Amino acid sequence: MRSSPKRLPALLLGTALLAGALGVGTITSAAGDSREAPAAAVAHTGHVMAASTQASGDDPDGDGYIPAVPQITGVTPSTKTPPPRYFHEFQANCSVTHTAADDPIVYPGQPGKSHDHTFMGNTSTHAGSTTASLYGGATTCKAPADASAYWMPSLYKGDQKILPVGPQTIYYKAGVTDYTSVRPFPKGLRFVVGDPMQSADQFRQHRGFVEGWECGDSYFNTDIPTSCPDRADVQLNIRFQAPSCWDGKYLDTPDHKSHMAYPVVKPGTNDNMCPDDHPVALPMIEFKMAFPVNGDMSQVHLASGRGYSFHYDFFNAWEERTLKAMVDHCIVGGLQCDARGYDQTHPEAGAALNTDYRLP
Repeated sequence: MRSSPKRLPALLLGTALLAGALGVGTITSAAGDSREAPAAAVAHTGHVMAASTQASGDDPDGDGYIPAVPQITGVTPSTKTPPPRYFHEFQANCSVTHTAADDPIVYPGQPGKSHDHTFMGNTSTHAGSTTASLYGGATTCKAPADASAYWMPSLYKGDQKILPVGPQTIYYKAGVTDYTSVRPFPKGLRFVVGDPMQSADQFRQHRGFVEGWECGDSYFNTDIPTSCPDRADVQLNIRFQAPSCWDGKYLDTPDHKSHMAYPVVKPGTNDNMCPDDHPVALPMIEFKMAFPVNGDMSQVHLASGRGYSFHYDFFNAWEERTLKAMVDHCIVGGLQCDARGYDQTHPEAGAALNTDYRLP
């Protein structure tokens, strides 16, 4: 029997649903930002963070709550300070698979309802994707065991879609000071990072903001720069981090965010730890995306609107033993690993995976 969750406030859900009814096709503008959105952008918008109202294979009653089985209880946030290691991370290098106006987290089972997304990782991701359909599937990630689905709003220059070329960098790192407390993602965990309806200021102040949009020597932009150096070595880049603390109860919630939280500062220190209501430390995902576009950027925009509408989705479908091996070797082990789990500055530590990116 499904456990009875603590519901989100009715006003919050009502507001989200109303936004869903009225917000499609709009582009949020920041006060004082006079740059006009390209006319082509309007045709590609239409994706708001509303409560789940559609049943799916993972959520039969369609209430938006997907309980973890088993749930993790009795955990308190770690306050330990382990021996300092500058790095505790590994990479998932995954290429673009396809694009579609689908979103199996926000609009499960509703093909064509979202704005256009660029998908990476699992090659089969579509509106009806579930944990079972993704798990064990084909992937463009270097590690065959990573059948997870990763996606973000597609980028356009006018009406031309601009896709990242080659493997993109998706970091899995420690978001808390006690990197030894980080454990693997539970199978089927999913969440949305950021919000397509956020303002420029909300984007800049977001806990996941790292360097914003950048190209050439231009960094920390909340919107896509209107121009970038027209050189072969220049691309448009963005880095954005995900929350890494889990409530231990739900694989998803109606807003696709409440089951996750960003670390907080331990009182009286500079250490980061998980909050009491989200005590389980998981890997912190960081998207580091590169788009092959430069020069005149005045018509470059996202399918969701302006540059500050950037957000992304993650749906975990790693094979459990492989993910645990990577987390334990690289994050808990305090290494800076590639997609094999190998740290070239610590060759004595070996690699978590073999030369085929599989468990030995």
